[in-house]
Amino acid sequence: MEKEIAYRIQQIRRGEVPEGYRKGPLGIAPDEWGEVLFSTLFTSRSEYTDDLSAYPLYSLTIEEGITPKTERYERSHLVKKENSYKIIRPGEYAYNPMNLRFGAVARHKGNQPVAVSGYYDIFATLNEDDQLFMDNLLNCDAMLTYYNKVSTGSLIEKQRVHFSEFMKFSFPLPPLNERIKIAGILAVQDKEIELQQKKIDETKKLKKVYLEKMFPKHDGNVPEIRFPEFTDPWEQRKFRDTVIIERGGSPRPIEDFITDAEDGLNWVKIGDAPTMGNYITKTKEKIRPEGLAKTREVHPGDLILSNSMSFGKPYIMGINGCIHDGWLLIRNEKKVYDLTFLCHLLGIQQMLAQYKSLAAGSAVNNLNKELVGSTIVSYPTQEEQRAIGGFLSAIDDLITLHQRKLDEMKKLKKTLIRLLMTGIVRVKS
Repeated sequence: MEKEIAYRIQQIRRGEVPEGYRKGPLGIAPDEWGEVLFSTLFTSRSEYTDDLSAYPLYSLTIEEGITPKTERYERSHLVKKENSYKIIRPGEYAYNPMNLRFGAVARHKGNQPVAVSGYYDIFATLNEDDQLFMDNLLNCDAMLTYYNKVSTGSLIEKQRVHFSEFMKFSFPLPPLNERIKIAGILAVQDKEIELQQKKIDETKKLKKVYLEKMFPKHDGNVPEIRFPEFTDPWEQRKFRDTVIIERGGSPRPIEDFITDAEDGLNWVKIGDAPTMGNYITKTKEKIRPEGLAKTREVHPGDLILSNSMSFGKPYIMGINGCIHDGWLLIRNEKKVYDLTFLCHLLGIQQMLAQYKSLAAGSAVNNLNKELVGSTIVSYPTQEEQRAIGGFLSAIDDLITLHQRKLDEMKKLKKTLIRLLMTGIVRVKS
């Protein structure tokens, strides 16, 4: 059986259709799978409300599905028309016509009915047993490609899939009993992914606790938690007295200096910051050396700090490059700090609170050289710094390890979806 599956996969990679299969809108499918109209699987729902006390306001996001509306995006006070929201009940689906091609479709997995934007289309499966299968089908890569293909609109950014067209979709699909078995297999993988994500979340919470307790409070010089061999109080000074802080400036116009040439210098931008870890090791673009007339060079071991007041995350440079407007450059030329320790120090809540406090009542919206330099920092001996930095880096390494495993599990699930929903692998009894 495994040899047959491997041979089918090889045929498909060569652009061939295996015997007993046919091409369909989502890829190949077994000849025995019948064409199924979405109108025979789903039914539309249209209940309206303006009672947000009875029906809490939720949103549909590509990342998290049906989720409570955040304060940042809560704009109900701007809505004047009555019955402006739709009710979505547990088990029902919502999709955003304009963003369906990006994956904006999800089932409401909560236990109470809620309100969502009246712009969303709401629908439900005619057979409750179909829900888990449809959760995966409606968001799989092949479906996203299909949504993009059939979306309409004169402007690309406003193209959409209307619900009337959605209900006309027709695909070769396995019979219900096979759909249920496929969903069961994918549910097992979902559970593994959920448990792995929980490991990551718990490890991040643990690190947050250590970050709060391994550094002194703003008015103290001894942390709540420290290694037993260290007992001396930490030194407190203004940050500007311990490092060199510089602000870069991009050459103008920037486009004139971007290059693909080998002798170009790495141009460090906000988008080059990694999602995990403290080191920047590559950049997407390069800049010509003569563009450095108005920039600051960044060397390995220099530390760069995002100028976002709320983000304020620091990174250590692992490559040569040049800094641009979005960073503050911090040079450890006075050798006061262990770099890993400093990287964690600048990102703790105690520092972020200082940034906001120092900027209170002023027009400052971002971090700048003067503001960061005016903060009061506490730091121990280099030996204790190395111990703290090493300990926190070990936690970071564990988070990275868990994240890599999660990424592999998600890739495996995508492979399973592709194999099961094209019938390359069958789950017949």
